[in-house]
Amino acid sequence: MRLPEFPWDTLAGAKAIAAAHPRGLVDLSVGSPVDPTPELLQRALREATDAHGYPTNWGTPEVRRAIVEWFERVRGVPGLAEEGVLVTVGSKELVAGLPQQLGLGAGDAVVHPRVAYPTYDIGARMAGSTPVPADDPDDWPAETRLVWVNSPSNPTGAVLGTDALRRIVVAARERGIVVASDECYARLPWEVDEAPSILDPRVTGGDLTGLLAVYSLSKQSNLAGYRAAFVAGDVPLVQRVLAVRKHLGLMAPTPVQHALAVALGDEAHVDEQRERYRARRAQLLPALEAHGFDVASEAGLYLWATDGTDALAQVDALARLGILVAPGTFYGDPSRVRLALTAPDERIAEAAARLRG
Repeated sequence: MRLPEFPWDTLAGAKAIAAAHPRGLVDLSVGSPVDPTPELLQRALREATDAHGYPTNWGTPEVRRAIVEWFERVRGVPGLAEEGVLVTVGSKELVAGLPQQLGLGAGDAVVHPRVAYPTYDIGARMAGSTPVPADDPDDWPAETRLVWVNSPSNPTGAVLGTDALRRIVVAARERGIVVASDECYARLPWEVDEAPSILDPRVTGGDLTGLLAVYSLSKQSNLAGYRAAFVAGDVPLVQRVLAVRKHLGLMAPTPVQHALAVALGDEAHVDEQRERYRARRAQLLPALEAHGFDVASEAGLYLWATDGTDALAQVDALARLGILVAPGTFYGDPSRVRLALTAPDERIAEAAARLRG
């Protein structure tokens, strides 16, 4: 199996141009957090460093309880069973590995959004399945076995409400299809009141059959370096995935599991980080609009923008301003670019100043 070139490796030329700017590079091409990991979570990691035994594959009782309680308190999902939650080594490995871990292979289709993070496509290919970009259940092929939902979307920031999610769930259940929802930007709403979970009772009617929600603390808690994430939902599905992961040795380190549990119990640091991103967005978005860009950003960590030219031309034009961005071609849209809010305040202010001229 031959995979395509890693998309961000193709930005080397644009990065060199941007780095040559006399006031330096502003790198908005990758959504990697730049703010400090909260001291509360650093301390939690240190508290658990006596970890002489192997960690559990599905998570310690402490962290599984914390996930169940967090879903009820924060995401409006009561009554999750601890057997229906599983700690993962970051969320990307789960996105890439889920088709294989569900037993999919040749002849199966994995549906993902038309404009989407590329790992959904890669995960299907790794399993030998066929990736299919489609947003409407009417467009799902007959051989569909897994449907990915991403709300809030990376890169578009679009949010699916309960009605849209319910339509997906109903269509999937009629055909015995698993729905997995990538929800890691749900705590960053800007122009919407909420980003509901696929597990929300308003969506499910209280039945989690065939449903999985994937979540990461990389963004909301600045834990990207900890690889702290989890999946939750239908108990038989979670247990099926767990059985495979035991063979593969996929397990989060015990200190990370403890830090994850502590993070889920504290909303203050999440609120603080969200306001940092809100302030950066408030600087960068109007500066892009003043420069002639149309910008979409309902929620999440990115600005999805276009000046009406093709994506690669926009990347080059912004690189000449010393600003590095990701082209929409990485995500299936050749007309837009993605700008991350994950740069220090000073660099965001510098980018805004350059855009305003």
